[in-house]
Amino acid sequence: MLFELFILFTAGVFGGVLNSIAGGGSFITFPALLFAGVPPISANATNTFSSCAGYMSGAYAFRKDILKHKHELFKIIIISLIGGIGGAWLLLQTPEALFLEAVPWLLLFATLLFIFGGQLNDAIKKLSSVHRHASSLGALLLAVVLLGVSVYGGFFNAGLGIITLSYLALAGHTNINTMNGLKLLISSVVSLIAIVVFVIDGAIDWYSGVVVLVGSLGGGYIAAHVSRKLPQQAVRLFVILASCGITAYFFYDIYS
Repeated sequence: MLFELFILFTAGVFGGVLNSIAGGGSFITFPALLFAGVPPISANATNTFSSCAGYMSGAYAFRKDILKHKHELFKIIIISLIGGIGGAWLLLQTPEALFLEAVPWLLLFATLLFIFGGQLNDAIKKLSSVHRHASSLGALLLAVVLLGVSVYGGFFNAGLGIITLSYLALAGHTNINTMNGLKLLISSVVSLIAIVVFVIDGAIDWYSGVVVLVGSLGGGYIAAHVSRKLPQQAVRLFVILASCGITAYFFYDIYS
């Protein structure tokens, strides 16, 4: 029990540091919950719970940038709520064995998003600049994309921030502070409503989740003091290597 506690807390600390500097903390915290014996679906729900505080505090820090876009906040929040509920419900309807088989593929998708997310966002920005004056059909398609992003976030939290940035680039946003603020707002709304669904179902392992959450808050605090001393490229490389290694391990463990 003490060893599991240490693993979860340490994973939370590392996850909090990574989320604050380069993103990708779920690549550490989600596998740690599985390693500690939390069942896969519960581990995913618990990881959503332990990640949410970081999203909310980040959204609060960017509140001024978020409020510059009051005209679109209602639409963003409503779609994020609907998608988050749908994704969480879908997760809870998925058989445990089937979800476990899907875990390596979900991690692979999130890993590829992390590695190529920058290039994807650049390509989408160019596309959105060419088609800046979107028609009503374009607005509808953007709403559908946001709904898909939110469903993904309610179903599997890892990689949510990166895929949300892709949506914002497609929507024509270019200011990085605005994009980060709206990304954190969407992530907060999706996670909060998903947590409500998980709480009703009893899917969250509160003990493990709180331990990871405390570690994550500590890691975020540490990162605030050391982030300027750490080369972000080196941290990003570490996340890529760790995510590739963890994904490969799950493919081997589940399909061998």
